[in-house]
Amino acid sequence: MSLLQPMPALHVSPAALLPFGQAWQDNGGKLTRSPPNSSSALCEVFDQEVGRALAVMLGNIAVVVPNKNALTPSHPNCVEVGPVRVVGGVRPQNFDVGYRPDGIRFAFDSKSLNDTKSVKKNWQNMINDLATEATTVHTRFPHAIVGFMVIIPEVCITEPRLSAVIQTLERLSRRLDFNEPSHRAESISLVLWNPVTSIINPTLPDPLSPLRIESFSAQVEAVYINRYKGLPPHVGE
Repeated sequence: MSLLQPMPALHVSPAALLPFGQAWQDNGGKLTRSPPNSSSALCEVFDQEVGRALAVMLGNIAVVVPNKNALTPSHPNCVEVGPVRVVGGVRPQNFDVGYRPDGIRFAFDSKSLNDTKSVKKNWQNMINDLATEATTVHTRFPHAIVGFMVIIPEVCITEPRLSAVIQTLERLSRRLDFNEPSHRAESISLVLWNPVTSIINPTLPDPLSPLRIESFSAQVEAVYINRYKGLPPHVGE
């Protein structure tokens, strides 16, 4: 058994982003897929932070690395930081963070677009991917919480595309009730970071937007409590 606790707000420091900003500048305004400071490694920084905060909320349970082909966790009550295999209603899908003590309760994926060309070419495909991933989870596990994080260098996205992305992501987020459309996610964050200063933009999206990274944990916590408090492994709370 584990006692639910408040989910800490996510915090990714400039120090954690610094090597990626340097690599972005050294590569002429983009991140490559080659380690050490690749686009996937950047996403892993955020994945680890989400996994850490989720594990605290769930009672300071263990955070483990899953077998990417396993359909169940290695321990019955642990947070897995990807790849987490979920066989959903549309297709099998690997997520970056998962909690699946009795089937998937929480599935999270991070996405990054790392240069101006990629943002222009791929942002609409990325939106389609988010909707499809949410659908594949919710059509089989309607009570599951699905979260996403979209990470973009702030200099790579300008108006009017920025407003279009924000408005679209806001429409896809805030699935508060399990009867709401399957293509929506319970929580989505848009992270706009500065590769020169390694600081996450504090004003874009707007501080009141549900897409702020500072709001992610509170949104997840509220929905999780609504759907799972008092159920195993949290019986007795």
